[in-house]
Amino acid sequence: MGVHTIRAGVLAGGLLFPVWSMADWALNMPQGVTDTSQEIFSLHMTILWICVVIGIVVFGVMFWSILAHRKSEGHEPAHFHENTTVEILWTIIPFIILVVMAIPATATLIDMYDTEESDLDIRVTGYQWKWRYDYINDDFGYFSNMATPLDEIYNRDDKGENYLLEVDNPLVIPAGKKVRLLLTANDVIHSWWVPEFGVKKDAIPGFINETWTRVDEPGIYRGQCTELCGRNHGFMPVVVKVVPQEEYDAWVVEQVAAAETERQLTQKDWTLDELMARGEQVYNTACAACHQPDGSGAPPAFPALKGSAIVTEDIPAHLDRVVNGVSGTAMQAFGPQLSEVDLAAVITYERNAWGNNTGEMVTPMQVFEYKSQQ
Repeated sequence: MGVHTIRAGVLAGGLLFPVWSMADWALNMPQGVTDTSQEIFSLHMTILWICVVIGIVVFGVMFWSILAHRKSEGHEPAHFHENTTVEILWTIIPFIILVVMAIPATATLIDMYDTEESDLDIRVTGYQWKWRYDYINDDFGYFSNMATPLDEIYNRDDKGENYLLEVDNPLVIPAGKKVRLLLTANDVIHSWWVPEFGVKKDAIPGFINETWTRVDEPGIYRGQCTELCGRNHGFMPVVVKVVPQEEYDAWVVEQVAAAETERQLTQKDWTLDELMARGEQVYNTACAACHQPDGSGAPPAFPALKGSAIVTEDIPAHLDRVVNGVSGTAMQAFGPQLSEVDLAAVITYERNAWGNNTGEMVTPMQVFEYKSQQ
């Protein structure tokens, strides 16, 4: 095989590779499923075609001038410094174009920022690296964590259909209702984005941003955090489940009952085995990303918990570190994030997993009393 043939084959492969690697690649933005997203798409297409017409006119005149007035035809360049008529035209015409573009853009923006008369209010809080949804009208809330298995992430298993876009608890909203979202953050700036809703809003610590959506078609819609927020920024998906009103009402009843049951679990007499089982689940969800599933950590940023004095010796110090975090480090305060039961379970798990085997347990009541004293 000749060298030219090899080069041609390599070139052809290089040109085709982007096509093979981007199965969902598209030239245009998605039209979406909400009125807002469709207004944005319509505005986008309107501006696009205006720009296309401007481009055709400008480049058409330019190329015609180059060809029709070229030196080989005997034309001499004109020498002039100003032309009042031309200057008036190239001021008025762009002004008219901008007005034509501004009218639909302003109408769309006004609609996007109109959060009044909502049927449901939900507070969305960004954490490193998960979302919390609090249903203000019904007094319950929960965290939404990425649920893609670690075996897929570390290439020990085939990637799933919704790789890195799966969560354990999606945001659930009723179809056909106006939902107001109040966005903030607990640590750094995040950004909540669902492209099919036409919604993208920053979640900023200490601030409340507002946006809204109304989805008429039940289904599951996926998005991501779009503000670089740290080590696991790429592992912070958004999943919204839109259901009919009757199904949503039944789900709310279940969630309120589950929240009450969770509060009552603080009073329960837990065994070590029960706390270990629950603690393993909490650890894999909230802690394993930094400290690794086997407790080996990723020093120096994320110290090992296996064999660590913090998790094998002083219980009050261990409790303080998990509840309040460590200032100036990547260790978050999990006191506001986890229930007393989950805090007790994960601390107990850390003190008895990976060969630590202290035989000691921390009860939910101990955590409750500790937090009450602060």
